[in-house]
Amino acid sequence: MYDARIEELLQRLRDTQAELSQEMERLLAEQRQRFHYSLRRGRVTFERSMRQLQRRYRTGVWRYIARAPLRNILTAPVIYVMIVPIALLDLSVTLYQHICFRAYRIPRVRRRDYVVIDRHRLPYLNVIEKLNCAYCGYGNGVMAYAREIVARTEQYWCPIQHARPARGAHERSLSFFEYGDAQAYREGLERIRQDWGDESETRGSSGQDTPAR
Repeated sequence: MYDARIEELLQRLRDTQAELSQEMERLLAEQRQRFHYSLRRGRVTFERSMRQLQRRYRTGVWRYIARAPLRNILTAPVIYVMIVPIALLDLSVTLYQHICFRAYRIPRVRRRDYVVIDRHRLPYLNVIEKLNCAYCGYGNGVMAYAREIVARTEQYWCPIQHARPARGAHERSLSFFEYGDAQAYREGLERIRQDWGDESETRGSSGQDTPAR
């Protein structure tokens, strides 16, 4: 596994992440007051006066297209067509975890924690900009959602560190068995398959994810 120094660093990382989460909540609360909007059940609602003010900064669709660089217009179809594989990934990993994670008793990943689509509610964006923002929120959310599902799968089936550092490795890999430690792997595999930390709380009785708004 990992030595005391790594364990200490992991705990410091968790503490820092918790502190960062609290700070982000504070900043978001300040933003809600400054820009006069509320958040109810994931739905953003601006005050009427703020909506009117922000609409003054909206660029019309035709004017937006006329000002767009030619490269943006020519490459747009390539970008938009990627919605197909992204949607297929979303569907496939969702089906996968609902079938396999139930069988392995792995806590399921809550999709709504990763796929957040709300920027299309900003009054200063035109319809094209709203579409782009919704697309980016969906695409990045699905990638993060799928990454966590794959990370939990790896923790269950092959919780072994690599022989050399892998750039962008997920945090769960830090607690995997050391490369080459056969004894630790054989003796501790079942234990690590049960060690999901706070994620065990995400395993609902119905197992249904609430779609992001």
